[in-house]
Amino acid sequence: MNRALPFVFLLALSAPAFGQTVDSQGAKQLSEDLARYVGKQALDKGILKVSLEGDAYKILFDFKALAGSLPDQKLLKVDVAPALMVKPRSDGSWDVSMDFSQSASFEFNGPEGLQSTQFSIKDGKGSGVYDPNLAAFTSGSSSMTGMTMASKDAKQHMEASTGAGTATVSASKSATGGVDFTTSQKVSDFVETINFDDPESGLKFPVNVKSPELSVEASGKGVRTKPLLDLLAFAVANEDEATLKANQAQLKSLLLAALPVWEHVEGTYGFKDFTVESPVGNFGATQLSTAFGSDGVAQNGKINYAIKASGLTVPQQLLPSWSVGLLPTDLDLNFGGANIDLDSVVKKAIEAFDLNKNPPLSADFGDQLKADFMAKTPKVVIGHSTVKNKDTEIALEGEMTFPDEKPEASLTVDVTGFDKLVEGLQTAAKSEPEVAQYVPAALMVKGFGKTLPDGRIEWVVNAKADGSVMVNGVMVKPADPAVDDSVDDSGDDSGDDSGGAGAKLNP
Repeated sequence: MNRALPFVFLLALSAPAFGQTVDSQGAKQLSEDLARYVGKQALDKGILKVSLEGDAYKILFDFKALAGSLPDQKLLKVDVAPALMVKPRSDGSWDVSMDFSQSASFEFNGPEGLQSTQFSIKDGKGSGVYDPNLAAFTSGSSSMTGMTMASKDAKQHMEASTGAGTATVSASKSATGGVDFTTSQKVSDFVETINFDDPESGLKFPVNVKSPELSVEASGKGVRTKPLLDLLAFAVANEDEATLKANQAQLKSLLLAALPVWEHVEGTYGFKDFTVESPVGNFGATQLSTAFGSDGVAQNGKINYAIKASGLTVPQQLLPSWSVGLLPTDLDLNFGGANIDLDSVVKKAIEAFDLNKNPPLSADFGDQLKADFMAKTPKVVIGHSTVKNKDTEIALEGEMTFPDEKPEASLTVDVTGFDKLVEGLQTAAKSEPEVAQYVPAALMVKGFGKTLPDGRIEWVVNAKADGSVMVNGVMVKPADPAVDDSVDDSGDDSGDDSGGAGAKLNP
């Protein structure tokens, strides 16, 4: 759905408009502004064109001209030339509109041989207001009534389609610098069919993915859009290696100005009534979503992931009959990291690299960065997560750190309906003898648990860097024995181990 807002030429609008007159001089100025970000050759070769059209400028990107300019000619066929219309406003911003209703096809030589792609967008329209001082849309929207896509290579053939779709975006100046933005997209009747056919492995089967509604929500705070554009302009102006080396002081300055890249970004990708049809049966979920959140280059950053699903179903013929009642129907998994110091690491790398040396960073610099990074005690975090079905709910949360590069973890697990789980195993064991082996193990696990006032059974697990493990305060595994790393060069192999330091490990 990145095609829903394909305003890919906004770099041309890097200069404020301030109600300028739309004329040939303005078109020339736009071309010069654009050349700063895409290179003068793109204009000279007709890959990008700026022209007058009524009271607006037309910016055209010609993929066919681009394909013809590629030295390796891997892009064999392309017939798409998207364009947008831009018109200056009195406040220095630009009105932008685009009709992206079109059909196009591509052919190129890929790693699997000849690959081809065709797509078609019906009634695609978009419009918005772009602020060059923010390098972002302060408002924008787009819509389409449908889209189809097909791609083919030597091992698979994919076809996808959607119904109507809409998208909106907005942005404003951030109080902390940069831009705050939000964007939302929705598409109906998503269908994708993938036919795998690999002669080498003999793998041959179709998979159909369906959802009546696909949605995407994203937002960001403090995104450094202008410094990132400055970096792009620098890259275009310093394509030559010698020039880049000569101007690396400016590059370092621009890289530092772009930090922290963003304060925070997050997004969610979700499906309703998600279905996967396969030769072994259908998988599905009434709701399925993935979410992501990340701080920028910070001294104490966080990163978070989430996977949520409800109404899960799987083909029962794939499973033993006794296990069907134990399958989860709902998931809410949350995990990520904390105490992530990228600020020190990135700034030290920017300060230290020298493009006149090979490699630009010394061989031991990576080890130094790793030591600095680990010194801030980064940790893996499992946020409160649940897995449940109609009888049982398992909840867990915890974290792991790496003192002296050895893992140390704490994890709390609560189970509601544990007795129901054991009863299910005991019942299954009457008709399925192989299940009987799991019953003693389940009862032993329960024995380590602590029954809470509300009936839940809880296990608090602590694993130390020395290898010891405790469950609810009870040692279940002692610390690993110390290993004597001293070397005896005397040649005496009599077995006397009274000398040396530390405990001996006897195999």
